[in-house]
Amino acid sequence: MTQIDPLHRVLVVEDEPAISESVSYALETEGMSVEVAYNAPEALSRVRRRPPSLVLLDVMLPGGSGLDVCREIRAFSDVPIIVLSARDAEADKVAGLELGADDYVTKPFSMRELIARVRSHIRRAARSGLMSETNEVLRGGPVEMDVDAHEVRVKGGVVPMRPKEFDLLETLMRRKDRLVTRETLLSEVWGSAYYGDTRTLDVHIRRLRHKIEQDYSNPQHLVTVRGLGYKFVDAP
Repeated sequence: MTQIDPLHRVLVVEDEPAISESVSYALETEGMSVEVAYNAPEALSRVRRRPPSLVLLDVMLPGGSGLDVCREIRAFSDVPIIVLSARDAEADKVAGLELGADDYVTKPFSMRELIARVRSHIRRAARSGLMSETNEVLRGGPVEMDVDAHEVRVKGGVVPMRPKEFDLLETLMRRKDRLVTRETLLSEVWGSAYYGDTRTLDVHIRRLRHKIEQDYSNPQHLVTVRGLGYKFVDAP
């Protein structure tokens, strides 16, 4: 499993154990460090004491509203906040965003989509300088990916990447040596609402092979799992 710099910590604020445990497990599987707060006062205390990389914040909490927590956090921190709520009314979403949340996810949610959003907001914060002290680097085979600098090196040389190529390679490298289905790649790289030609994935895979493989016609690292998807293999 590819490990993320331990500075990339997610605070999960959720009082339902089944949800907090499943979300924590999914985040940790992706290499992230996770802390859990079960009520509003604890959430604020943890953010003040040791600011996380991102906050996943439930709306309905013991000891106060998640929206109030969001407002209080925004008074002293720009940490990315994703609100989790069973309420999907437009007014609720607008209220959360106006109070300073960066995103709003309605329960029940797709875990794959939630992970993709978490990674996206952490990347965005790093690029904007909110987390400039981090230096997340993914390595596998001949590839070294500096996520924060948005730079890919192959055998030490910088290789230019289009945005979707970079995101696709990052998604595969975070699951090094594991199958990533076509559906997962399309959802995480192009978005869950993507309904375009699925062959665009194959085109991007082919471009990546030209850039990272010694022999793109006989790939050793970016391999096809026939009928299912692709995986990034660290060593053939």
